Amino acid sequence: MPQNTTKIKKCLFPAAGYGTRFLPATKAIPKEMLPILTKPLLQYGVEEALGAGVGNMAIVTGRGKRAVEDHFDISYELEHQIKGTSKEHYLTEIRAVITKCTFSYTRQIEMKGLGHAILCGEPIIGYEPFAVILADDLCDNDKGESVLAQMVKLYEKYQCSIVAVEEIPPEDSNKYGVIAGKEEEEGIFRVTDMVEKPEPKDAPSNLAIIGRYILTPDIFDIIRETKPGKGGEIQITDALLAQAKQGKVIAYKFKGKRFDCGSVDGFVEATNYFYNKSKA
Repeated sequence: MPQNTTKIKKCLFPAAGYGTRFLPATKAIPKEMLPILTKPLLQYGVEEALGAGVGNMAIVTGRGKRAVEDHFDISYELEHQIKGTSKEHYLTEIRAVITKCTFSYTRQIEMKGLGHAILCGEPIIGYEPFAVILADDLCDNDKGESVLAQMVKLYEKYQCSIVAVEEIPPEDSNKYGVIAGKEEEEGIFRVTDMVEKPEPKDAPSNLAIIGRYILTPDIFDIIRETKPGKGGEIQITDALLAQAKQGKVIAYKFKGKRFDCGSVDGFVEATNYFYNKSKA
């Protein structure tokens, strides 16, 4: 099989979930299309990938997600309607994204967990290292490079799978995958263990995995062999543990802020943050 290449060229966006915490809004609108100010969550993620030098977007969707594909396409009627008016500038950002990226889509037929969603992306990723962004984890770093750009640079050095982590209150450990590891450099850990949604007493640390990954292509074969875990789902944490046991996973305590926009509280916090930033 081809060797891993240094450059990350593709980013996978698992976007097939139901978004039940935002019902009834997500009954007809994909949660990835919920807007923070005037821009949907998924567009923030795509722009982060693009800013990290990744131009090929691979999106795993499901039934009722046509709005995702339509958003990253030309709307001829709308373009014609506002052409030459004072409103035309509103489409400048999305036009730039559409021009600079390529988009490929596949469907996750059954909801079997994040690991399964990533495996569904294999046909459009191929055998090469790739990034993963979970759009409802909205990240921002106003003091430098985006989280994914930081991780792409790390991959160039370590050439192995990388997970972004942040410190969490111990009582929240049952909401995340939690890692244990040996710190090799400041904020960089060689992972020795990872547990999906442990109870606080069982958590190996207070470092939780958030929705930014870089994965080496052997992860697909590992996922295929991974048995359903917590909640009866195929967990990417369990697949990554197999790599970690070989010393092939780095956890990175990223620079920047992360908002859990899969929760109402995090969504409101992100809205306020970006609103205040836009007025600064």
